Amino acid sequence: MVKITPNPPVTDEHVSRAQSARNKKIDDAATRALDYYLKPKPKDEKPDKTDSIFRIDPAVDSECLLANLSENLASANAMISDLAFDLDGSRRQVALGILQVIEVSELLANRALDIVEVR
Repeated sequence: MVKITPNPPVTDEHVSRAQSARNKKIDDAATRALDYYLKPKPKDEKPDKTDSIFRIDPAVDSECLLANLSENLASANAMISDLAFDLDGSRRQVALGILQVIEVSELLANRALDIVEVR
């Protein structure tokens, strides 16, 4: 008669307590080593200086930050435009130069906002 299932493997039931403790220590050490390399702890951000009035929440996502940057640059653009057209001479040229830097920065921020990954 043919046996359908094979015999179970022969186990050595006479493992000493010392051998068992060594195996547990090796398993624990291996687990700690793997956890150290595969599950790194998140790096803590350095806290802002206590003398600063405004702080940005570290949990704010990139899209929100870029949207606020874009709005701030648009506001600065409007303010410097009004100022530049009230000035004459070299002061007007300086204000228009500042306006150009703000406009280019606004374009960059809007482009970054267009390509940021929405969460």
